[in-house]
Parts: sequence; C-alpha cells; structure tokens
Amino acid sequence: MIRPKRFQSNPQTADSNNFQAEPDASPAEQQEAALPEFEGLATALRDAGIDVIVFDDTREPHTPDSVFPNNWVSFHADGTVVLYPMEAENRRSERRPDIIEHLHAELGFQVREVVDLSHHEADGHFLEATGSMVLDRVNHIAYACLSSRTHLDVLGEFAQRMNYEVVAFEAVDREGVPIYHTNVLMNVGETLAVICSDAITREDQRKAVLESLESTGHEMISLDFGQLEAFAGNMLELRAEDGVNVFAMSQRAWDSLHPEQQARFESNGRVVTAAIDDIEDSAGGSVRCMLAEIHLPRLPVTA
Repeated sequence: MIRPKRFQSNPQTADSNNFQAEPDASPAEQQEAALPEFEGLATALRDAGIDVIVFDDTREPHTPDSVFPNNWVSFHADGTVVLYPMEAENRRSERRPDIIEHLHAELGFQVREVVDLSHHEADGHFLEATGSMVLDRVNHIAYACLSSRTHLDVLGEFAQRMNYEVVAFEAVDREGVPIYHTNVLMNVGETLAVICSDAITREDQRKAVLESLESTGHEMISLDFGQLEAFAGNMLELRAEDGVNVFAMSQRAWDSLHPEQQARFESNGRVVTAAIDDIEDSAGGSVRCMLAEIHLPRLPVTA
C-alpha cells in the first residue's frame, strides 16, 4: 500500500473514469480526508491477519493517484515483477524502482526478473496492471475489459511473457459509458467469482467469460449495476497469516450486497471492510485498487 502525500481527484483521469466525481473540496481537504481512510483500511487488514507493507508517497513529483499501486506493478510467484504503461502522464511517475529494490534487499523477496511494458506508452497503448486485468493466477487466465486504458497488443505481450490466456471483452455502465478498468466489474478468488455480467455488451463475450469462470470451478456471485456503482466488484481475496481467506472491500461495497450474498462471503472466509467514501468519490477507485498483492517468493534465510 502507498500512503498518500498529495491525494486529490486527478483531472487527467476524469474523462475515462465515470466513477470519478467532480471534486467539491480543495486538494488539501481531499488529502486530509483520504489519509485517515487509508490508515483505517491498513489497520483493518492488519487486524484481520494480513501482512501489510506500507510505503510513503513522495511529495514530488505530484502523483495524485499513488494510493492505487495496483495499476503500475504486479508481483508473481515465479519472482517476476511486471511494470505497466499508464494512460495519464502524471500517473507514470508512480512507477518506483526503489520500492521493488526495498522489497528485495530489505524484506527478502526474490526478484528474478523485471518485465517492463511501459515502452508501449510511446505508441499510446496502455495496460494498467491488475486494474486493466483481473488475474486468475491459479489457471493463468487474464480477464480484460477493453478500454482506452487497456489495449490488445499490450495484453498480448503480457500473455506471451507471463504464459497467460486472455479473455477480453467490452463492457459499459448503466449509462452506456465504457468501463475503464476490469476490476470494478469483477473479481476472481479461490472459489468465488464476483461479476456484473450485465455490463458486458456482447452476448458471445459474456458467454465466454461466464463459461471460463464456470470451467475453472468458480461459484459466481452476480452484481447488479447499483452494486457495481458501489464498488462491490472492486474487492480482493487475500490470505491471512492463519491461512484463512480474507475478502477485503469498502464499507460501501459491503453495504450494497444482499444478505444472502454477504452470507456466501462469510461462509467462505473472513470479511474486512473500511469506509473510504472520500477516496472512492474523489478518485473513482476502491479497496482492490489500493492493494498491490505480493506473490513473490521469499529468499531463503541464511544462518
């Protein structure tokens, strides 16, 4: 997680993110509101048994969306780190080699290779990591909603380099506006998959996504557009230190779920929620966006 220093609604992302509201507070007020929400989420995760590693953002260059690290990096179990091309110019400075180096040198994570896809920015093509893709890491399937931030050629390079199958589709919100990131409409966990399939515009693509999820043994929880707008799709399944699965989502997302849906989560693991309304409203992202999960192996401990 990245602790924000100058969080605010990013004007460079507003055109493509229909979840991002027009700010009614100053940048300083937005930062003041976001910081305790960030700390509240980090504390809730730690209390649930999640090992949370927090890095501080830098004041310069100004990166208003740095609280969402999952858009610039992904960490993989074979020791690979992937860096991604990002649409907004002021988000590209979020890519921080010092964080990767600290994870390796100070915290003992193995970094075998760094795959840098950011060269695609020169061609105006983008792939914003696990925002653009929802990864089924067990079955090596990348679900991807195509948008101005998610392009097929970059998806293809990711798939080839990381040995993933791509299931791509087009999706819109209830107003017919293209959905900017895949992780606001679906999440794939160990046994549960959450998806607003009504957002997928083409019937053949919707069928392909649902059949893929079914063939990999996932039980599906269907979201409606109201729940999509409450960021119920923007959740992440984690593993606590005691081995229990943890479902992390915002309080707004949890409150939007029906009791029977909530019961299915509670029967499959531990639910962690935090109220992050200001972050959600100002930046158009939620809990999943705030978490860059680390799948890197640990280096062996030497005597």
